[in-house]
Amino acid sequence: MRVMLVTNPFATFTTPAGRDTLANTLSARYDVDVEHTTHRGHAGELGARAAADGYDAVVVHGGDGTVNEVVNGMLGTPDSVPRDPASLPALGVVPGGSANVFARALGIDRDPIVATAQLISLLDAGSRRPISLGHTLNRWFLFNAGMGMDAIVVRRMEDKRRAGKRATAQRYFFTTVSSFFSSSVTSPVFTVTVPDREPITGVRFGFVSNTGPWTYLGTRPIATNPGTDFNHGLGVFAATSVGVMRNIMLGSQLLNGSDDPKAAHLYRDDDVAWVRFRSEEPADVQMDGDYLGRHTAMDFGCRQNVLHVAAHTPESQA
Repeated sequence: MRVMLVTNPFATFTTPAGRDTLANTLSARYDVDVEHTTHRGHAGELGARAAADGYDAVVVHGGDGTVNEVVNGMLGTPDSVPRDPASLPALGVVPGGSANVFARALGIDRDPIVATAQLISLLDAGSRRPISLGHTLNRWFLFNAGMGMDAIVVRRMEDKRRAGKRATAQRYFFTTVSSFFSSSVTSPVFTVTVPDREPITGVRFGFVSNTGPWTYLGTRPIATNPGTDFNHGLGVFAATSVGVMRNIMLGSQLLNGSDDPKAAHLYRDDDVAWVRFRSEEPADVQMDGDYLGRHTAMDFGCRQNVLHVAAHTPESQA
């Protein structure tokens, strides 16, 4: 089996020793080419090369942003001619970031050693699970995208990382809380449209999910759309208030693992075919935890069975 191992040496929880151990472990069983990312967009270039050169699998050791880049490189843009996922390398992930939402949503252990053992077992068995992906701004997203407050949090976290601070779960939590409480942090108002419903106006922050959970706070899953998964449509979570008390109540439901979070200022649906965001002024946008700047219009879609991943099916995980 020919495998490309893509590692991000700048990911939050990767180490030289860990990367070497992973490379040596995989090389003992497969024909492995090790590639270290060196610049923004490099992982996408490697994903495109892996697809073009006919690798059997691409294994990514890094955070969600690195995995997102590799997938976009493998698949090409959503408006290009679709490729048969069976003709592409299977995607495997060994977590190395701070949240690792995508890997954990697939049932991959957050411990890299355990995840490596899982991956080898999956590759040896030829376990390829087809999954859907979301798309917007002519890019694929793996688990979520958002406009408004969550994107502001991502932007502020990226500022802190550039200042040399690590992206820990605690820092994400306190950055989120301070963003809601701060009078200097403002989120533009926008409108959300979904099929067969009147537009939701006055939205202050909105998430579109391709699977659940939306993120993790340490070991705790935060599921904004508990019924959304890799086999169905998109989840939408749109709140018309950034009021502290209203969102403390909503946040407590999410922290407590509610399977049906509700609030008077919340619109939620776990399975829609498409979503549109429209804002009169530019609003912050994030995709898979990566800040994408400010936009006034976003159209979200979902494509079924577009990627094969090295993972068990939900039935075999149960």
